[in-house]
Amino acid sequence: MARDKYLSMRQNVNGFSFTNLGLFTGFASSVVSAVYSLVLFEIFKLFFNEEMASSAVGIYAAVIAVFSMFVGLFSTQILRWFTKTKLLGIVLSFLCACYCMMSFSVKPGTFITLDFMAQFALTILNILLPLFISDFSKGVGMEKLNARYLLWVNIGALIAPMFAMTVVSFFGGNYRMPLMAAGLVYFSGLLFFKHFGIVQQDKIIKKVNMRKTWRALRITALHFFQKNGMLRAYTVNFGYYALRAMRLLYVPIVVIENGFTSETLGIVLSLGILPYIIIESFIGRLIKRYGVKIWLTIGFISFAVFSIFATFMSGYALLAIFILWQISGAFMEACHDLLFFDDMPKEHQAKFYGVFRTSVNFPSVVAPILGGICIAIFNSTSAVWLITAVVGILSTIVLWSKH
Repeated sequence: MARDKYLSMRQNVNGFSFTNLGLFTGFASSVVSAVYSLVLFEIFKLFFNEEMASSAVGIYAAVIAVFSMFVGLFSTQILRWFTKTKLLGIVLSFLCACYCMMSFSVKPGTFITLDFMAQFALTILNILLPLFISDFSKGVGMEKLNARYLLWVNIGALIAPMFAMTVVSFFGGNYRMPLMAAGLVYFSGLLFFKHFGIVQQDKIIKKVNMRKTWRALRITALHFFQKNGMLRAYTVNFGYYALRAMRLLYVPIVVIENGFTSETLGIVLSLGILPYIIIESFIGRLIKRYGVKIWLTIGFISFAVFSIFATFMSGYALLAIFILWQISGAFMEACHDLLFFDDMPKEHQAKFYGVFRTSVNFPSVVAPILGGICIAIFNSTSAVWLITAVVGILSTIVLWSKH
């Protein structure tokens, strides 16, 4: 797939322009992450006891991740039909509408339906932004731009959890109301993007032949894994997102189960962002100088060690672990996907990035299911950290393999 051509834009638009969108996406996604599993936990407690509800959250996350994975695969075809500029405007509008409606949805079925719609838009958004940054990376490089984007993401995420929990307290413990704020932030991001004035020629939408479409997807996936280094890039990215999925899903539940307040949860989540901001202010230069492997290794191994401690700690010591292992995540965040961009030619990135992005969603299928099994066996939510310890060790082994 050839790279998209841009007919016109404002003179000062460059790769850094798109990294600035991280301020909006980081704040909005962190607001959602702070309350998402707790909303699901409340929904499933209507049908199950607390232990089973905690396990059901993981199973639900796995189901929605399967959906997102197929959306990611199908994104290759979507990018054939629509320009990236038009798609970005559509998905940001969609996210605004869905999250605003989710904040008021009372019935579980309504919330879940809107959640699937939001996940569709969010998957496409997370595919589009790296492609835009890559398109405009000339003269700067993906390492620096990727680090800058993530820096803005984490600056946005720094106050988001505390903000979310403040909103929860203001509305009498309603975990859904922060979703309204997330929707409005996505709308602000849309207005910011529109200011770029980017114009692309519309693509002709051809009639869809589903048989040919699925065949094309299978062939694209096969060609992706045949390319040198892509299996390792996919597996390492899988490991990073498996750790992230478990942390985002179960940390809020474990904190509340240990008797802490929602305000304490907000403080823990916000303090956990500080290592990202500090480390990502210089990690881009270190990656360019020393490569990605050393930083990924530090991240995976340290995360595994902290996970082992988290399985048997409780109280404030556990909260300290939840903050400390964010240092591990900060070392990995700026470079977990660079193995793809380093080894894949730019003219092929749009074609294969949808396949590569399934490594974001696939771990959200596998990890929560394994977590749910651990919870059922050990009758403790903290048992899920055994999974993250194993993932960290195995990811390091794959990282240093020859394939």
